[in-house]
Amino acid sequence: MLTAAGVKIAPSTYYAARSRPPSARAVRDAVITEKIKEVHETNYGVYGVRKIYAELGRQGGVTGLPVARCTVARLMKAAGLQGISRLKTPRTTRSGKGNDPRPDLVKRTFAASAPNHLWVADITYIRTFSGWAYAAFVLDVFSRRVVG
Repeated sequence: MLTAAGVKIAPSTYYAARSRPPSARAVRDAVITEKIKEVHETNYGVYGVRKIYAELGRQGGVTGLPVARCTVARLMKAAGLQGISRLKTPRTTRSGKGNDPRPDLVKRTFAASAPNHLWVADITYIRTFSGWAYAAFVLDVFSRRVVG
């Protein structure tokens, strides 16, 4: 009796299973896995399950047959493939409780009759490989140029 992983089986059962040809599912899975790897590499390893599934659907499936999304997910997991997930976006506004105590100096009228009469500021968040970078600008409303 063979005891692979603690399960007792007869040697004839083991050798019969070893000599058996691969099943139709195993053969089809191998073909689909190769196609998934091809699509994944073509798109620089960025595509995940949803996009690879959509791409295979656009290409008419694999060998003319459609492929289910759960099959794509199962085979990608077995092959160790995964897409790149997007990072969390920064929370730019934290609304306070109650009214804003700061006065509205321009009374929501963003128009200027001459240069340097009204400046406005803006902060932009820029995603980089090492984290977030922040760019702050001061604009002249009349000329729409950056002054600081």
